[in-house]
Amino acid sequence: MSAAVLCLPDAERLAERLRQRLDAAPASLAIHRFPDGERCVRITGDVAGRAVVLVAALDRPEEKLLPLLFAAATARDLGAATIGLVAPYLPYLRQDRRFHPGEGVSARYFARLLSRAVDWVVTVDPHLHRIGDLGEIFTVPVTVVHAAPLLADWIRARVPRPLLLGPDAESAQWVEAIASLAGAPSALLAKRRLGDAAVEVTLPDLGAYAGRHPVLVDDIVSSGRTMIEAIRLLRESGWPAPVCLAVHPVFAPGAYGAIRAAGAEPIVTCNTLSHPTNGIDVDELVAAAVLGRLDLPARGASVVQDALGWIVQVVELAAASRVEEEPREDAAQHQGDREQEEDRVHAAALRTDASTREAPQITTPLESGISTAATSGPTSPAAAAPTASTL
Repeated sequence: MSAAVLCLPDAERLAERLRQRLDAAPASLAIHRFPDGERCVRITGDVAGRAVVLVAALDRPEEKLLPLLFAAATARDLGAATIGLVAPYLPYLRQDRRFHPGEGVSARYFARLLSRAVDWVVTVDPHLHRIGDLGEIFTVPVTVVHAAPLLADWIRARVPRPLLLGPDAESAQWVEAIASLAGAPSALLAKRRLGDAAVEVTLPDLGAYAGRHPVLVDDIVSSGRTMIEAIRLLRESGWPAPVCLAVHPVFAPGAYGAIRAAGAEPIVTCNTLSHPTNGIDVDELVAAAVLGRLDLPARGASVVQDALGWIVQVVELAAASRVEEEPREDAAQHQGDREQEEDRVHAAALRTDASTREAPQITTPLESGISTAATSGPTSPAAAAPTASTL
């Protein structure tokens, strides 16, 4: 089955690399913005019977998500055999629980939207803390590309006697995987978030690592406050200017300049999003993951069955979800919630036989820096990190 690659805004470089690797059929996506802010998408080229690959840079997602969903729906209407999404950065995953009463759990809703629109997803190092695996929230197969080996290679080649520092305890597995590949020790900062742009950072006792060069590593740099505070504490403690590495250069307005002003030297990121700090190329690993996904069978052609499959999956996901909430003192309310949950489980059980669609899985050698998730199975970077010699 031949492929067609359609590019969403700000993803042109990766889309072109994929077109070359896939020998893709000529096709393009145009997005027209009307004066009132509405958008219309138009696909040029024949996508009927083809495997359509949507390539998206999903930082600033509020303005990018609807065009993505419209593009997927349009490709489906025009007869695409399968539709995949290549989004190296997935937003909304940090909102993975109800932190305050009444809040939505955006990570789950976002995954549900994408699962309805596409047949598979390829991404790079998703931000997973309280969600252990993307298979918990997506109902389509997801391939995760791990940047840990590439980060380790960069450190080993450029930083003498490195000491890797992770932003918090939740980053332990990821940071330790990079440190192991780089042949370096690691330690973890203690972090307490005080607000959207305020954090309290505490350095551990680093006396045993005197003479090493600190390397701050994080999966996402957004507000930059964690790195800024860590840089300040390191410099005040007499350490040299730290190297700052990140996978996803989201960079809220002013964040990049603030990190530079704090004394980072240098700041280097992966090219999951385009930014002047890009110095680590993940495109080839992403392309390898896409090639693996294109071997999957086509999605069922029946629109009725497809719609029914979505409904059943949403019901089952709602029944299976265990969203962490604030403790409730109202016992009657708690009992009512439990009864509603039991009703949803019962409804899901009645509809199980109606589901005609399963998430296919592929097995990809972990040595490639790629792991695969459908609806279960770990994809932690520590478990999937390959040896540096395989790159």
